[in-house]
Amino acid sequence: MKKKIVVLAGDGIGPEIMASGLQVLDAVAKKCFHSFELEEHPFGGAGLDEAGASLPKKTLAACQNADAILLGAIGGPKWEKMSDTPEKGLLALRKALNLFANIRPVAVSSALIHLSPLKPEIIEGTDLIIVRELSSGIYFGEPRELTEQMAYDTARYQKNEIERILHSAFKLAQSRGKKVTSVDKANVLASSKLWRATAEEIAKEYPDCRLEHQYVDSAAMKLIQNPKAFDVIVTDNLFGDILSDEASVLPGSLGVLPSASYSTDGPSLYEPIHGSAPDIAGQGIANPISMILSVAMMLRQSFQEETAAQAIEDACDKILSKGLLTHDLGGQATTAQFTEAVIQELEGA
Repeated sequence: MKKKIVVLAGDGIGPEIMASGLQVLDAVAKKCFHSFELEEHPFGGAGLDEAGASLPKKTLAACQNADAILLGAIGGPKWEKMSDTPEKGLLALRKALNLFANIRPVAVSSALIHLSPLKPEIIEGTDLIIVRELSSGIYFGEPRELTEQMAYDTARYQKNEIERILHSAFKLAQSRGKKVTSVDKANVLASSKLWRATAEEIAKEYPDCRLEHQYVDSAAMKLIQNPKAFDVIVTDNLFGDILSDEASVLPGSLGVLPSASYSTDGPSLYEPIHGSAPDIAGQGIANPISMILSVAMMLRQSFQEETAAQAIEDACDKILSKGLLTHDLGGQATTAQFTEAVIQELEGA
């Protein structure tokens, strides 16, 4: 296999954790006899510094021609008051690539249960995925208006937009526990009524999976009361934004969670869920797990390399179980030390 991967290291700790992810990718590639073509480009603040744009034209062109994209992290105080910000570059990239589905897996390692804000008996065994519609809904709906005395936003969805995100959720569920929880507010919102009716239609195409419905307020409570009850959660842009952030605290650290954004017919983008953490950049103490697991997600979802992806995930879990923890997890391991331990685990497996 020879696949083209565009590498967007970005800002802050982005380059540090990206280096870790690429080292692990190289190790697993050698072990599995794969070959990857890596092409690095500036993006975000780095794009502004090097090319005068958060999303340089050459970077966008490379992304459009890639088989997959790895993103480290973007942003920082240096660029936040500029007319073109790193965050605008990310929104532009999502739009240009038609990245419509955001995928956030939430699995809690037994070695990190003590860090969760929930009781061990509640959090142990949690393994769920939140599938968020990323390109429509209230964040993009028109018309919208803001005055000193009145404001409104439009929660608009086309049926085909709902259909494609539901297909993504059911396909993921088929490889897992075969249960899809569709989250809406169909007792109040017209857009949710269409969402629920569409979910019922799409579910008929996946007879091996079970569909259940949850109102968003109920789902938010259940995520805390019994997170093990969920397998794949699928929901709209607004609800997905809120629920995925709520779920991100379950493992006790943002530094251990990866994510992916899927396109309809182009490359997918893989990145940690956390920000660029400029306060610890350059200190060598950033947690690389989220980037390493983003590499694993890329191998599984874009390249169908289940064995390689599972090997990476198992290696990370074994290192954590041995007590080698980075600073955010209460340990003293550096970024480089944790990465090297994962590579040694992979090479010895």
